[in-house]
Amino acid sequence: MHHELSLITTIAAALGFGLLFGMLAIRLKLPALVGYLAAGVLIGPATPGFVADVQLASQLAEIGVMLLMFGVGLHFSLGDLLDVKKIALPGALLQITVATLMGMGLAHWWGWGLGAGLVFGLALSVASTVVLLRALEARGVLDSLNGRIAVGWLVVEDLVMVLVLVMLPALAGPLGGKGDAGAELWPALGKTLLQVGAFVAFMLIVGRKVFPWFLWRVAKTNSRELFTLSVIAAAVGIAYASSHLFGVSFALGAFFAGMVLRESELSHRAAEESLPLRDAFSVLFFVSVGMLFDPMVVVDYPLQVLAVVAIILFGKSLAAFVLVIALRYPINTAITVSASLAQIGEFSFILVALGMQLELLPALGQNLILAGAIISIAVNPLMFSLGAPLEKWLKSKPELARKLERPADPLAELPMETAHEKLSGQVVLVGFGRVGRRIADDLTARGVHFVVAEQNREVVEQLRARGVPAVAGNAAEPAVLIQAHITHAALLVIATPDTFHVRRMVEIARMLNPAVKVVVRSHNEGEAALLREDTGGKVFVGEQELASSMTRHVVDTLKEHAAAH
Repeated sequence: MHHELSLITTIAAALGFGLLFGMLAIRLKLPALVGYLAAGVLIGPATPGFVADVQLASQLAEIGVMLLMFGVGLHFSLGDLLDVKKIALPGALLQITVATLMGMGLAHWWGWGLGAGLVFGLALSVASTVVLLRALEARGVLDSLNGRIAVGWLVVEDLVMVLVLVMLPALAGPLGGKGDAGAELWPALGKTLLQVGAFVAFMLIVGRKVFPWFLWRVAKTNSRELFTLSVIAAAVGIAYASSHLFGVSFALGAFFAGMVLRESELSHRAAEESLPLRDAFSVLFFVSVGMLFDPMVVVDYPLQVLAVVAIILFGKSLAAFVLVIALRYPINTAITVSASLAQIGEFSFILVALGMQLELLPALGQNLILAGAIISIAVNPLMFSLGAPLEKWLKSKPELARKLERPADPLAELPMETAHEKLSGQVVLVGFGRVGRRIADDLTARGVHFVVAEQNREVVEQLRARGVPAVAGNAAEPAVLIQAHITHAALLVIATPDTFHVRRMVEIARMLNPAVKVVVRSHNEGEAALLREDTGGKVFVGEQELASSMTRHVVDTLKEHAAAH
């Protein structure tokens, strides 16, 4: 069906129907994104009646991916990425391998060729960053260790897919598709690695200085609309330029743009200004996915659809769970990462489109992957909600929990050579993020002994290398606080941004040491009031402490001024 002003028509239809179906989904106690997907099916070519422009919707959705990845970069520093490299890098590579092999096995069973199986398996192996971020933000765990690991894991997946998209045309001929004999594979791979390396180096060396400086110059104009425009232009412009100049995907380009702009003092304002557009365009992403879906594939090939969904929801998740546990991370980290990967999205669609273009993947493969994407995206919030009951059940089986938590882990116990005087009357510091690091630096400068309890194993290794007593694990587990010698501690300082387990930490600490004093950080006054009531400790609120410090400075300055005159 032809429409004049197709861009306006597509935006109006996508946002309008997305709003209606999103509200309906909420009324039915379902996630709003289920409504967005349904809206896409309704205005897509597979259903009768009004049909929106699929090509335009896909491009608008790409802008949503850019803005969302830009927002992640604003909150995710290079240090955060390096902090989780030892789990995200091997974990993502092994999980991609396992999921791809499962997909290839399924394709072989259906009688497909090697090339079709490879494309099919790779498409099932990579999760949607957009879906993951929405899920983590909705649960308030994006800045937690588990959130950083999940995001880092998907960043590695995205980097791998960039290489795959470049290598696949060179491999198409030998794999039975349309292409050359593969002689250009290694030059193409080398070129891609050089391009990605050049882009990363440019952003880290030049971008970290130029873009924050430019943002500050714009802010000095005192024009809010210019500041908002500069943020959006940076996100979309850098993503576009990175794709055309360096061959990097839009999503990765926008992610690194956010990472370098994070160096600016105005990064929080930039995140706030881009939020409304990020939300609107992420809705367009889900609607565009729905528009690609033909519902009849579920009727015509129900068993095949079930097999695909099983690999996405359970095959990948189980593989990720085992890998995270094998890398000696806690059960709750394994569950969070597993739930994060229980869906597929934007890179899967790009890979499928290339597979079809190279005549590697049959049309049925495209429809099955789209069906798997729709169903997995819709069910993904349920996978996250099942995490807490699953963790509770696993920990109700002490023998199983002990095996999974790997009690023989050397980082789970303080070194025997730790001086005894450092473990009596000390501070137990839970969390070594941005706040925890500052507290530790101040305590060190004042000669105060402390023990760090931190879930990130790499951070614990770095602390021990510097001679700082540290233990790896979740402080909501008794064994972790026992290893931190909470029984002899004077103070428990909880500096982690994840306040979900705070009450449990305080409960265990008070049980082991009734005299211990408690200090907790909080994000807002409402949460702080509840924490004060539940823990009986001293609770610090960020905005409140900032206002108090500024007020003290004002009063001191006025006193100095009065004394001088």
